[in-house]
Amino acid sequence: MPSASLDATSLPGLPPPRRGKVRDVYDLGDRLLVVATDRISAFDVVLSPGIPGKGAVLTQLSTFWFRKFERLVRNHLLETDAAAFPPELAAHAGLLAGRSVLVEKCRVVPFECVARGYLAGSGWKDYRKGGAVCGVPLPAGLSEASRLPEPVFTPATKAEAGHDENVSFETMANEIGRDLTSRLRDLTLAIYSEAAAYAASRGVIVADTKFEFGLDANGDVVWIDEALTPDSSRFWPAPSWREGGSPPSYDKQFVRDWLETTGWDKAPPAPVLPAEVVAGTLARYVEAFRVLTGAEPLLPA
Repeated sequence: MPSASLDATSLPGLPPPRRGKVRDVYDLGDRLLVVATDRISAFDVVLSPGIPGKGAVLTQLSTFWFRKFERLVRNHLLETDAAAFPPELAAHAGLLAGRSVLVEKCRVVPFECVARGYLAGSGWKDYRKGGAVCGVPLPAGLSEASRLPEPVFTPATKAEAGHDENVSFETMANEIGRDLTSRLRDLTLAIYSEAAAYAASRGVIVADTKFEFGLDANGDVVWIDEALTPDSSRFWPAPSWREGGSPPSYDKQFVRDWLETTGWDKAPPAPVLPAEVVAGTLARYVEAFRVLTGAEPLLPA
């Protein structure tokens, strides 16, 4: 495991970044530099300590998926090799390598586009309350981790801080328009379906995942942010999947499950992650990368 986590960046010579839950974003004028730190969040709260090397795994796995599905939708990647970044970034190449990308500037769609093929997380909670998720009715008698008859689109609001909120297709359409909402729904389900089929061939269930999209200067849709990572998806080893509980996973459900044992009320500050949870989380992220790509991630020293 890398020796220390990178919990924040500050690059001399560049303006201060906009900090999200995980990524530091630097405005370079005509494009953005996106740096994935090792911060980890759960229940919409940033936790401590970070997970050393996590940002590198997220960046490299996202790049794998962006390239795999670029025939379905254009993505925001401009450059992924830190050695080819502009000269003003050369002094930071060691820090940026493997965990950063240069991307196109886009107007961000203010919704997360979620695809669910199985009933878990907030979807399971919604289903228990009313038999539906984001207004999509589901069959009676489903259990936690049940496979759905077909994948469903369940959007959510985006929150830089605080809690995201599941919403209906109609709520999203009322804000950004029905045509764009339909386009994003269809793209979300198409990417999810192909990714789930590929992952299944590698022995992994993609239970659900969330995507973000933007619009370029011409109003065309661009896939942005991250792609099918353990932060944005539930990855379950297929042989150990069972209905009726939270299956073993390759994602941060491991962290959520530990937090649930602490009695934490989900308000900041969160309990400090013990060393075994930090190590176990990184091991799951690396294993997800290894199983899905057939390669090893490049981790910082």
